[in-house]
Amino acid sequence: MTRTPKSDPGLKLRLVVAGGDWIGPGKADLLAGIAQTGSISAAGKRMGMSYKRAWGLVDVLNGMFHEPLVSASRGGAGHGGAELTETGQRVLALYRTMQAKADTTLAAEIAELVGLSVIPARK
Repeated sequence: MTRTPKSDPGLKLRLVVAGGDWIGPGKADLLAGIAQTGSISAAGKRMGMSYKRAWGLVDVLNGMFHEPLVSASRGGAGHGGAELTETGQRVLALYRTMQAKADTTLAAEIAELVGLSVIPARK
């Protein structure tokens, strides 16, 4: 699922879990990118982030839940890989469902707030 660029007005859902860590649109997009590319590096690169940053976010995500969200095997070019675990797939699906419900349920309020803002929504 393609998300709205950060500069566009709209709702950005962030779910905070125990300990203060959170999953938001960026981490969800990283998980989706890993699922699509089979690579943490490639997913991060698609989002314009460094390999180190992508791995750091995966480490945070893996520590947020009872089971890891991403399974990765290290290796050189063509030998490594990553995939979402069953838990990772479920977390991503739940988060995307929450985003869609929030967007749909709050569409009128979002539109009104955007209409009241200084900079109108792009057409």
